[in-house]
Amino acid sequence: MTQLPVIDALLQARRSATPADALPLAASLSEPDQAYAVQVAVMAQLTGQPGVPRHWKSGGPSRDLPLTHAPLPPDGVWASPATAGDWPFHQRGIEIEIALRLGVAVDAAQAASLQPDAVDHLIDAMAVSIEVVDSRWQQASAAAPLLRLADFQSHGALVLGNWVPYVRRDWAAQTCRVTVGTQPPLQRQGSHSLGDPAWLLPQWLQRACALYGEVPAGTVVTTGTWVGIVPAQRGDAVVAVFDGIGEARVRL
Repeated sequence: MTQLPVIDALLQARRSATPADALPLAASLSEPDQAYAVQVAVMAQLTGQPGVPRHWKSGGPSRDLPLTHAPLPPDGVWASPATAGDWPFHQRGIEIEIALRLGVAVDAAQAASLQPDAVDHLIDAMAVSIEVVDSRWQQASAAAPLLRLADFQSHGALVLGNWVPYVRRDWAAQTCRVTVGTQPPLQRQGSHSLGDPAWLLPQWLQRACALYGEVPAGTVVTTGTWVGIVPAQRGDAVVAVFDGIGEARVRL
């Protein structure tokens, strides 16, 4: 199994809280399916539990490019307001997002037939979320793309605000704000890369079903940043607000 050195490196990086060198492993993965297989193997070792992970991330820069997906380790998913404390971040990049929660189970056959403009019936709630972007690779964002994908697409932690009933919104008019430490607040409107956070559900569910089987009701996916990645430092307070939806807070 050519992925074994990558699996071992990522597990060791997590256990030691010391990033691994990605350069010797740059050619270890040649296709996304191998990176997703690493995700599954690492998640199994981290949790020691079978079954579908209950939290995921998904997204991409545009509708014209392939999306990427990753399960999220449960011990790094926190309810807002959260305090990171001694969580071993190597970097702290802030993304503010909308998380969606499934109201029904979805199997592979159902996922295969989904269309991006007909998924609202699957979603029962949404919440403001803050993802802290981090890496187990010394090279961080300069590591090979498939190695970053294998590393849960550079995931560090996820903070979830209060859940509210899902209602399709005019996402082009949606405004959001983020404050990170003493940096000037950022405000955006209609800046989601896919135009609609729910647009990614078919691709995400197809991948999740391919990896794990039926995805149960209550599974959560966060859907991509509205402000890019904002650099943060230890001790910063982060506040994300989406008008009409809610907010999320974390102290790093």
